[in-house]
Amino acid sequence: MNRNIHTRKIHKLTPENLLATDDFLAVEEPLEIKIVYGPKENRISKTISITMRTPGEDRELALGFLFTEGIINQPADILATESTIPSFLNQNTIEIQLSDDANPDIHRLDRHFYTTSSCGVCGKSSIDALKTIRMPKLKADFPVFDRNVILSLPSLLTQLQSVFEKTGGIHASAIFDKSGKLLLLKEDVGRHNALDKIAGAALQQGLLPLSEQILLVSGRASFELVQKAAMIGVPLMAAVGAPSSLAAELAEEAGITLVGFLNGKRFNIYTHPGRIL
Repeated sequence: MNRNIHTRKIHKLTPENLLATDDFLAVEEPLEIKIVYGPKENRISKTISITMRTPGEDRELALGFLFTEGIINQPADILATESTIPSFLNQNTIEIQLSDDANPDIHRLDRHFYTTSSCGVCGKSSIDALKTIRMPKLKADFPVFDRNVILSLPSLLTQLQSVFEKTGGIHASAIFDKSGKLLLLKEDVGRHNALDKIAGAALQQGLLPLSEQILLVSGRASFELVQKAAMIGVPLMAAVGAPSSLAAELAEEAGITLVGFLNGKRFNIYTHPGRIL
């Protein structure tokens, strides 16, 4: 059994009777993300996030979080990573050692950064603080994508979601190329975490910016997901669910083509429709 799937004894009510059986649940645990930064003679350790996540791929999650929040700009900003498990609540901790000349904007990040698995923005003090300084703006007319490729993506994602298949309780983010070939797929109980894992993996593999790829998310398109999509340079973001008004506003501003209510037959285009054939 996948270590991110928990088996629990339950009672299932049916029209006929009550059955004792097993059910499968997606694992959810906290992760503390710490950074160590500053010159060699005066290194500073700081906790910048405690997020509820599906364990595994914690390095990708932490690096993706640091990148999409504008704390790091490139792989060279990272010296090392270390994972520990303190006795306190058996809480996983990952520590990211930044290079001596990395200059994170700590004062901008001086806000309560506890995030639940359902919200990647909770605790942030203002909308302005979410718009990271170096968020790129894409050209609205490039590249272009075939609508039939876009229509094919939800069924591909469903087939590839191993934890969702068992639990029905986990989000996914996936990167596809223009032909519909899968490049990256990550699952997590937090939709923002799944996208941060994508960002971290792309950063480690030297794939950023993802300027000719499609991002597909399994749930709704929220503001924080569009912000993270902009940070990794995605020109087209598609969601199985609905976008929020703020998500559409940010996508318009960032030059992202935003697609919602995507299924195998139809979708809505909310911003920059010229990219879709």
